[in-house]
Amino acid sequence: MASESAAAQPETLSAVLRGGIRLVVRFVRWHPAAFWLAVGGAALFAGAIVASAVVIGIIADTLIIPVLNEGESIDGRIWPAMAAVVGVSIWKALGITLRRVAASYLQFRTQADVRQRLIEHQMELELAWYSRQTTGDLLAVSETDARMATFVLAPLPYGTGASLLLIGSAAMIAWIDPLLGLIALVALASIVLIDARGSWSMFVAFQEVQRRRGVVSSVAHESFDGALTVKALGREDYETNRMRLASEDLRDGLIGVGRLWGNYRAIVESLPAITTLVLIIVGVARIDAEAITAGDVVTIAYLLSLLTVPVRLVGFVLWEMAASQAAWRRVDAVLTVEDFVSHGELEARREATGAAIDGERVDFAYEAAEPILRDLELDIPASRIVAVVGPTASGKSTLAMLLARLWDPQNGRIRLDGRDLKDFARSQLPGEVAYVAQEAFLFDDTVAGNIRLGMPLTTEEIESAARIAGADGFIGELDNGYETRIGERGISLSGGQRQRIALARAIARKPRLLIMDDATSAVDPSVESRILEALRDAELPSTVIVVAYRRSSITLADDVVYVDEGRIVAHGAHRDLMLEVPGYARLLQAYEEDAAERRGGAVRPPRLDTES
Repeated sequence: MASESAAAQPETLSAVLRGGIRLVVRFVRWHPAAFWLAVGGAALFAGAIVASAVVIGIIADTLIIPVLNEGESIDGRIWPAMAAVVGVSIWKALGITLRRVAASYLQFRTQADVRQRLIEHQMELELAWYSRQTTGDLLAVSETDARMATFVLAPLPYGTGASLLLIGSAAMIAWIDPLLGLIALVALASIVLIDARGSWSMFVAFQEVQRRRGVVSSVAHESFDGALTVKALGREDYETNRMRLASEDLRDGLIGVGRLWGNYRAIVESLPAITTLVLIIVGVARIDAEAITAGDVVTIAYLLSLLTVPVRLVGFVLWEMAASQAAWRRVDAVLTVEDFVSHGELEARREATGAAIDGERVDFAYEAAEPILRDLELDIPASRIVAVVGPTASGKSTLAMLLARLWDPQNGRIRLDGRDLKDFARSQLPGEVAYVAQEAFLFDDTVAGNIRLGMPLTTEEIESAARIAGADGFIGELDNGYETRIGERGISLSGGQRQRIALARAIARKPRLLIMDDATSAVDPSVESRILEALRDAELPSTVIVVAYRRSSITLADDVVYVDEGRIVAHGAHRDLMLEVPGYARLLQAYEEDAAERRGGAVRPPRLDTES
């Protein structure tokens, strides 16, 4: 991904900090109210800490020292002191509650926003972009990276409030005694600078960790998705070793990050205690010089003891900012992709008639040096059933995908009833064109839910589509019929059953152009023939294009488009092509021989007279 090349470039400390600040500002702009509520809670908490230090100092000067050292009466002193402590405690509790609730909302709501933006953006990209990605890496970006990119929001409000607290504390100490204030300021500044340096080192290390997370996710996805192949070939040990190596690589990266974190935290955690000790020693000297009182030293020492956690939080913000920025780079690499599918403004026609489709001088290549379709001309009248036939790798499936506008040609135009496919508005073309792939994808839902797929279809419409697709028989035998859950990818069904449900899903939409890319390859030839006959006899407003390999399917078509080496070599009736196109006749003979081998019977000679 693009983030990997970015990760290879050296980053300066200032660049990392600027990037982190930009990321924080971006997130805050999405939900400013939640951020400022959280900061307000943090500010209340910070004010309560300063107030508690002041209260403790006053109690020391007015209650503890007079009573213990000078023997004065406690009468009239204890209740005001207790009231002050309780009041500050309530103040602090309110600040903590407000900060935590608002900060949690800010973080988790932003996580959801990032994932929503990712899916919305990816749904607008061309299939060519998906072909260059791994599913596991995209899953890692949508889950792990999207989550970690927002980690900085958890300590951010508290860290913002803590920054105010540190400034206020340094100012208060300086007000008590300028010399002690200078010492405290130098110590606090040193802690922040060390944390900033550590966060820069963390960013560099965490970019590599995020990349390794993507690798682990990709390997895991392939292992799970290909479990059948792995087990069939006895490669369990190989896959286990692949996962072990990827996991150990990630482990080593995380250990490195942990070691880096531990080293820096050991330094930072020791500085507040050292600072407190220095301030007490200097404070005692200042008491002897009568510059300050013992209560002032108690106030300063207590304040510094309370600053331990806020100082950590400021460091956490810097460290999490670095980690979040490393994760965000991978998210942003997806969000900034501009391989968009362009759309026009045409609306779909809801007409109960088939649609004519034509192509003019169409060129297409997945790779520039390897053209798949070249100077292709196509003209299919409305309401016809057309079989697309050709040798392996001749461009049949590519043509089918172009007709459904799943890809765009590099040159030329494809028109539906004279309208360029590129001129349709987003999501409008599927209102007229339905595409059914050879590999049927089903969702972890009921049979009816898979056929419906979010459309407001009646039960009658669902069952009618299933009958045409030849699926109603086996659906009726399922435990709960159309309400049977079929598992992820329809794992509980056979390949042919999955294909028929996918076909029913397309038929239920009553498309004006139905494209079947070998969509019945997993069903028996007799079942396939019945499906095509049902399509012919059904009251569907469809032109049907079938990428076909079986003679029984080809002979049921009104016309045949013969594709070879990326060009349409012939277009006409099956019987005419058998007589006039030697390559087509040889291909049909090859199909017959293959079918005979599968049946274990003799090869039948091609028939020329009855399959028209």
